[in-house]
Amino acid sequence: MTTRRPILVVGMTDAGEAGMPVALRDRIIGASLLVGGQRHLAAFPEFSGDRLFIGASVEPALERLKQAWEDGETAVVLASGDPLWYGIGATLRRVLPPEALEVVPAPTSAQLAFAALAEPWHDAALLSAHGRPLDAVIAGVLTAPKAAILTDQQHTPNRIATALIDAGLPPATRCAVCEHLGGPMQRVVRTTLHGATEQTWAALNVFVVWNDSYTGQSPVPPGLPDDVFSTEAGQITKREVRLLSLAELALQPGEVLWDIGAGSGSVAIEAARACPTARVYAVERRERFITHIRENLHRFPAPNLYIIHSEAPDACAGCPDPHAVFVGGSGGRMAEIVHLAQRRLNLQGRLVLNLVALQHVQQAVTLLPDARVIQAQINRGAPIQSMLRLEALNPVFLVVWRKEKRDD
Repeated sequence: MTTRRPILVVGMTDAGEAGMPVALRDRIIGASLLVGGQRHLAAFPEFSGDRLFIGASVEPALERLKQAWEDGETAVVLASGDPLWYGIGATLRRVLPPEALEVVPAPTSAQLAFAALAEPWHDAALLSAHGRPLDAVIAGVLTAPKAAILTDQQHTPNRIATALIDAGLPPATRCAVCEHLGGPMQRVVRTTLHGATEQTWAALNVFVVWNDSYTGQSPVPPGLPDDVFSTEAGQITKREVRLLSLAELALQPGEVLWDIGAGSGSVAIEAARACPTARVYAVERRERFITHIRENLHRFPAPNLYIIHSEAPDACAGCPDPHAVFVGGSGGRMAEIVHLAQRRLNLQGRLVLNLVALQHVQQAVTLLPDARVIQAQINRGAPIQSMLRLEALNPVFLVVWRKEKRDD
């Protein structure tokens, strides 16, 4: 019966072979199969066994390693830092059980970066932009006092810094780019987000950002009572409809919401408080309701809410492209607002309209034939002598549309 030997998975720093204990180096040299990236394999020019380069697809390497384990070969996989932290370790576990792997990690690049900066990192967010959507990385930076970001050739410090500035961090925000960590070419540059956008950086780096504007603000679940808001003539999106609308908007960390026809600002404020790293733009053309929004913001602070006293759709020209758009009032310009939202929404973005007039519902359905239409009829309990009756609120229609494909 073949004796299976665990595959040795070794983490490396930029120091390469020189940064390893002699015993570990000898085990690598004595293996029959060596697997890794071009840079990792080049660190062992004296290796005489089979070499397997991990290219654009990792699948051939996984098949070969699985076969090596089943056949009892001595195989080694070389990786960067800790292979189980945003590394090949998770990929290997897709096809191999824990007993098939012996993992010997090096310090992670994030550890090396904070060590080079002499910066405590127990409160840091550890993030990877390597082959991942940048929105999630930006949200992670916004929700932590400091962050270390693994970059790649697409998501460079320049691009990440630009995205963070666009997300609202001041250009003077402190940051550092840590290159070739652990090796003889190590370089640490302390700069600002603006400074990071103006330089070219080595491909191997960790981008560290100090979010000095982080307040530790926690999400506040929506559902404030209607009577706590400043308004007039009952012109407010009622609590039950507000909650339904917020659920359909499905605002996520780091996203952008436009609230068009914001009225007293109840939807915008609840959205901003529930998702403190999102950016919420409350657009309202009526001066007296701008006063109500400001008063409600005083009662329920939301530093990520921005008031725009102007008329949509023109008022939205300077706003970043949204992930969600709520239309509480259109001022007779529904078609223009809907067309703008369709054009500017990010892919998979959500558009939610609250309507009460049947003619407006018909217009919305004509503009958005593939939208979902929901009627919300809310009845609230009200006392009548010693008993309870139901008091009906005006019915509201929710028209919900999602952007499924990009505009050509």
